[in-house]
Amino acid sequence: MIYAASSVERPPSLPGGLPDVVAHAGVYAVLSMLVLRGVVLARGAGITVAAAAAAVILAIGYGVTDEWHQSFVAGRTAEVRDVAADAVGALAGTGLAWACAIVLGRRAASK
Repeated sequence: MIYAASSVERPPSLPGGLPDVVAHAGVYAVLSMLVLRGVVLARGAGITVAAAAAAVILAIGYGVTDEWHQSFVAGRTAEVRDVAADAVGALAGTGLAWACAIVLGRRAASK
């Protein structure tokens, strides 16, 4: 989905005139959550610092390659601020997923 959206020459504006960095942060928050889930399930263990770091690094890494990809699309440019927004989203998404896991784990333990 990210690759396809990055291939569009003139992407539509966000509703309400929101800057595109908001979309970057949101999309990469979801990506990092999915990567974290994949890493955790592959290891067969709970969320650890290593798993969270892997999710963030992989999501940011994809953000860098996505910006590079955009540099080849007519009408698009690679921007450092977009990678920064991707990184903020990846950190926020991973942090939110971890916090939810802690809360849900405590609820399950108290039953």
